[in-house]
Amino acid sequence: MDSKTLQMGDEARAISARPYVGGWLLAVGAMVAAMVLLGGATRLTHSGLSMVQWQPLMGILPPLGKGAWAEVFAMYKAYPEYQQINQGMTLGEFKRIFYFEYSHRLLGRSIGLVFAVPFIWFLATGRLERRRRLVLFGLFLAGGLQGLIGWWMVQSGLVDRPDVSQYRLAIHLGLAFIIFAGLIWVALDLLSDSAGRHSAGRTGAIFLVGVVFLQVLSGALVAGLDGGLVYNSFPMMNQYWLPPELSQLRPVWTNLFENPVTVQFDHRIGAYICTILVVVLWWRLRGAGISPAARFALRLTIGALAVQLALGIATLLWAVPLPLAMLHQAGALLFFSATLLLAHRLRRS
Repeated sequence: MDSKTLQMGDEARAISARPYVGGWLLAVGAMVAAMVLLGGATRLTHSGLSMVQWQPLMGILPPLGKGAWAEVFAMYKAYPEYQQINQGMTLGEFKRIFYFEYSHRLLGRSIGLVFAVPFIWFLATGRLERRRRLVLFGLFLAGGLQGLIGWWMVQSGLVDRPDVSQYRLAIHLGLAFIIFAGLIWVALDLLSDSAGRHSAGRTGAIFLVGVVFLQVLSGALVAGLDGGLVYNSFPMMNQYWLPPELSQLRPVWTNLFENPVTVQFDHRIGAYICTILVVVLWWRLRGAGISPAARFALRLTIGALAVQLALGIATLLWAVPLPLAMLHQAGALLFFSATLLLAHRLRRS
């Protein structure tokens, strides 16, 4: 049997395995979404700095026994968060925040395992198409990089200020969304029929995905600076449309990234821009004869936008309570997923 025949056999095997590979990628994508939500809970409960060491291999098990817990707690006491904020915290209180961060790191390791083992098996048995292999390997490397960035982010809160850098938080969350998008997009490719391409709205939908991603990064800056705790009113910011603190920092450009008032203002503007883009896209596609699958994705995008706007306003008005803040982060994932689905569906008739 010649090499060409063997190659054709491998491709046929890979094509027949598409539903299994696609299902596996969707499962990993769901785990990444859970990781984002758990990371948000860790941030909102101020638990992210409870583990002051990064032990990618040895840190799988939590402290076992009173001696181990006493040692871990003693290490935490040597850092600014305990000294400046949590002084007098009991061991029981420390355990509660520790387990949030521990669960976050453990889920990250689990995602790596759930991705790596099937990937190696699919690859070894010829069930991955050649054009997918490099992309999936890149996603695997991105997952490893995400672990390093997570520790790099935590380190920023272990020096002088007991809070992580908003820049590093934005990079960490942004890479999570990129990995999530890559997993979902490849899964949709594998689970969809190969068909012709739409012209109407395709560029606009891809542009919308990019704008929503920027809005996610803007939300990370708001979270990193506790920007949701200033000007808890809507639609105006107290009695202002343009608050006086918008440009109080010098140089002026630093207000975009370091001024809590400005980052909240920008996040509001981003929500308005997303709304306008969705309305324009709906207007363009309403009579374009798009497929039922694309029409469903458009409706899902509109619905997810409405839910996310309501959650964002409620989170702001109630000064970022944990349940609403978590729902708002889940809404961001839903809205981002809907725009991904729409952009993908508009590529196929």
